[in-house]
Amino acid sequence: MADHHQRIHPVVNVEAPPTAPLVPHGSSTSEKASPVQLIRPPIPVIHAKPPKSSTSSSCCKCICWTISLLLLLLVIIGATVGILYLVFQPKLPTYSVDSLKISRLGLNFDMSLYAEFDVKITAYNPNNKIGIYYEKGGKLSVWYTNTKLCDGVLPKFYQGHQNKTLLQVALTGQTQYGSTLMTALQQQQQTGRIPLDLKVDAPVAIKLGKLKLMKVRVLGECLLVVDSLSANNAITIKASNCRYRLKL
Repeated sequence: MADHHQRIHPVVNVEAPPTAPLVPHGSSTSEKASPVQLIRPPIPVIHAKPPKSSTSSSCCKCICWTISLLLLLLVIIGATVGILYLVFQPKLPTYSVDSLKISRLGLNFDMSLYAEFDVKITAYNPNNKIGIYYEKGGKLSVWYTNTKLCDGVLPKFYQGHQNKTLLQVALTGQTQYGSTLMTALQQQQQTGRIPLDLKVDAPVAIKLGKLKLMKVRVLGECLLVVDSLSANNAITIKASNCRYRLKL
């Protein structure tokens, strides 16, 4: 009876789920079902450029500011100089040779040429708003054919507006190879026209109102023609041509 009461349960045949094909995704199969792999080109790697350093940008800004300030300073200086020139209208001082006297001109025992001259010159300041300070170190010299015969020191003084100042300067000098030079001077004296070159080198400071400006140099040159170089005799200046320039 127990066997008759046993129940028979039906067996359900559950089909297994289909398995995925052993072909990678994105590939195709051939007729023989063999997988064919697609080869894709590699993707290029783009490296990002590093950002520019802020240090170089700061240097460029600094250089630009410096150049701008220098240009501005030059413009201000130029404008100031232009205004001062228009207001004061500066002119160079002039010089004229009034007289030339020779105390001694002859040969020494060592055949060098010794010369003593006494020169009177007039310095003129043509400016009506500018004074001139003649500083220490001014020189006056006499030359013959690029050979300096003698020189002397200019005095230190102040010259006011539109002022004429008479200067008397003693010149002395000694030149080597005096016999050759003395022979040339004697031959030139026979013609009655002896060329001499008188040079002025004067350090001066300009006074504008109560303001004393920086020191500059006034260079003057007078080409003279005299009739004689005899000692202690009156010497006539037959021709005189002077020119001047400023040296900073």
